[in-house]
Amino acid sequence: MKGEKFVTSWSGGKDSALAFHRVKRAGGIPLAVINMLDEAGQRSRSHGLRPEVLEAQAAALGVPLRTARASWATYESEFTALLAGAAVDGATAAVFGDIDLAAHREWEEKVCAAAGLRVSLPLWLEPRRTLVDELLGLGFRALIVAVKEDALPARLLGKALDAELVAEIEGLGADACGENGEYHTVLVGGPDFSQPLNLIPGPAGIHYTGEGFLKVATLDLVLG
Repeated sequence: MKGEKFVTSWSGGKDSALAFHRVKRAGGIPLAVINMLDEAGQRSRSHGLRPEVLEAQAAALGVPLRTARASWATYESEFTALLAGAAVDGATAAVFGDIDLAAHREWEEKVCAAAGLRVSLPLWLEPRRTLVDELLGLGFRALIVAVKEDALPARLLGKALDAELVAEIEGLGADACGENGEYHTVLVGGPDFSQPLNLIPGPAGIHYTGEGFLKVATLDLVLG
């Protein structure tokens, strides 16, 4: 991957951040991070983040943020178009932070093939708990921004991910990494950030994901 230009599918959370970090550390050249917004452009589709938070993350990474607006019905075509645009600009690979969900990998291979990009999954099939421990050991800082209803309590919203919280999440019967959608994070600092983000928590709300339209409690975060 050394010297190869890549784009990262950027959720704003920990797993895409660790994937980005690994590829960059291996010598890859980041061209941009990409994220899909809702039809109104007010929230990210995956984690319900404000665009300005995503912009601040991209600025801290030192790369452009590329977004598109889409309904769930048009998500695939709009995402593929973003990838194709990156290919035109010189990217040869697209990086994803998925760990072991085969359906996700199949979809990513499909859209990358349509866009003319190679799929890169640097976290693939590694133990979920090991990845969380690595992320914390590297100094990544992330906050819980969403929890899936019936999986984790809303009181975890806004908490910083650390070893104690990971143990609590496991004690509640959820996956340490949240790979099954039990929780989502927003990255506020780490080894690839030029400066940390100061995010101020606002009210909690409800967000519906595209995976069966699961209901999750979300925390609104604004730049401080």
